[in-house]
Amino acid sequence: MKIAVSAAGKTIVNLLDMRFGRCEYFQIHDTEGGEIKVLENQGKNASGGAGISASNQLIDENIDVIITGNLGPNAFKIIEKSGVKAYKCDGIVIAEAIEKYKKGELEEIKMSGPAHHGAH
Repeated sequence: MKIAVSAAGKTIVNLLDMRFGRCEYFQIHDTEGGEIKVLENQGKNASGGAGISASNQLIDENIDVIITGNLGPNAFKIIEKSGVKAYKCDGIVIAEAIEKYKKGELEEIKMSGPAHHGAH
């Protein structure tokens, strides 16, 4: 299983970034092989459509799960349509967020957060 986490940094001791489309990095954790792949978020500096860009980038990585703070309407639609499950988590250390997911302690994102327009 591949778990993507919106991240403020490149290691598991960095904090989860509550922003999805504008996070700095995505960490992709392969639970079977134990590998961690770090991607710079292609959407973070977009003038618009950051969530769309970020969603497509992760779908291209064949992920199964996303852990983030929230998803805007466009990102939510893409993620939901792709069959990827998304879960809400607070800005805690990434290793802890993954453990919470494995224990079934995270809430599935069933609806989008508010829309954001342009760079912030």
